[in-house]
Amino acid sequence: MKRRHRKRGSGTEIRVNGWSADRKRRPEDPGGMADGFLMEVCVDSVESAVNAERGGAGRIELCAGLMEGGTTPSMGLLQVVKQCVRVPVFVMIRPRGGDFLYSDRELEVMKADIRLAKLHGADGLVFGALTEDGRIDTELCTALLALCRPLPVTFHRAFDMVHDPLVALETLVALGFERVLTSGCDSSALEGLPLIKRLTEQAKGRIVVVPGGGITERNLQRILEGSGAPEFHCSARSARESGMKFRNSSVAMGASLSASEYSIKVADMAKVRTLNAIAKNIL
Repeated sequence: MKRRHRKRGSGTEIRVNGWSADRKRRPEDPGGMADGFLMEVCVDSVESAVNAERGGAGRIELCAGLMEGGTTPSMGLLQVVKQCVRVPVFVMIRPRGGDFLYSDRELEVMKADIRLAKLHGADGLVFGALTEDGRIDTELCTALLALCRPLPVTFHRAFDMVHDPLVALETLVALGFERVLTSGCDSSALEGLPLIKRLTEQAKGRIVVVPGGGITERNLQRILEGSGAPEFHCSARSARESGMKFRNSSVAMGASLSASEYSIKVADMAKVRTLNAIAKNIL
């Protein structure tokens, strides 16, 4: 049945930071478990993926466009990241920034991206979709989940835009999502902590509620202790100065409010290590 169109509301050795991508992978390395807590780091580059793993991340969420909240990464990026890290790599499936109300053609893009991500070694997939009235789009999610299997799937922070999060959680459980990423429907996981705790209690192990959004070394302990969640999601990024010597300050490649081309955001290995240490010390 046609979906209704909805309006928008080689043998070459690869090295990253001196690290060879040709080393053999261990089977199912569950690293990054901080005495029971699993840390997922969202990244948009090979450098960030390597830094996240070295810092102790147990899983990577691979995206493009983190300034837009994360969009589908290129398959080239996925292919090289998979050569460079051992931890599981979950791939974001989001065809554009903005809302989570998708047209028939955008659905076809998402289906194609899922097939390609699986082909290039994704260990899991991440997506979300809503109806125009703020409910989980069960029709679209059912179609995409079928394509994703047998890989695990996370429903991303589209969840934070739902009309009723308690009802939405039950919908995700019924659909068969393994995880849901949420800031507790608030501006950050700290602000949304009461709802994250309530969702974790309601889930009762049927789905993993993963706090994410504004998590730093200053608030992680409070979020983990207050939510009871077994996993957490962060970016742990710092700005790195561009290596460009010649610079044209009159030209910007994106919108006027976008970040400078000469300041690059990358996952900070020291920050990841700090967050991992905090999680270890909670138990």
